[in-house]
Amino acid sequence: MPAPAASRRPSPRWQRRAEARPEEILEAALAEFTARGFEAARMEDVAKAAGLSKAAIYLYFPSKIALLEALIEAKVGAIARQAEALAAAGQADPLGALKMLATVAAARLADPNVIAVPRLVIGISGRFPEIVEFYRTHVVAKARAALEQLIEAGIASGAIRKVDTNAVVRAFIGPLFFEAMWTHVLKGETALDDPQKLIEQQFDVLLSGLEPRA
Repeated sequence: MPAPAASRRPSPRWQRRAEARPEEILEAALAEFTARGFEAARMEDVAKAAGLSKAAIYLYFPSKIALLEALIEAKVGAIARQAEALAAAGQADPLGALKMLATVAAARLADPNVIAVPRLVIGISGRFPEIVEFYRTHVVAKARAALEQLIEAGIASGAIRKVDTNAVVRAFIGPLFFEAMWTHVLKGETALDDPQKLIEQQFDVLLSGLEPRA
């Protein structure tokens, strides 16, 4: 017996799996925040772009602040979590782990949607200190701790000479962040299209400088 007409109707185009909606909302939010600015963007515009009602979006994110915090976790918090994983797994070869971590970070920062998030945070930092604190705690502090863990493990094993860990972390992060801002904000020629080559060039001096000296 043929199925009833109602059961043969195609699903509406806007119908999605519930578990997919938070990701779609975040993508819509990033587009709205980037185009309009965080303060000017409205939750109803994000909801419309994501194919949801204004009421529905609040089921996933109770506020615009919560939406931006989720974007931070999804886009740049992922880099910090990768750094933690690589630091935990790379104790036996800290120099190799540092180089791998830099390559992974450079590849992620080649995506303009990744660097768009710290740009948003920088732009509103004076008016939303709670967002700055969230970013510092969930991204910067985790990444720094992972790098420090690797460097200190290398010093303890003799793979890295005794250095100022704080200074090395800054020297490690600085070139990556500069390259991302140079590429995506200042529209300069990019080296992020070949992360491996970028790391070999920029970090040769740093990593060689960390090796024990005779």
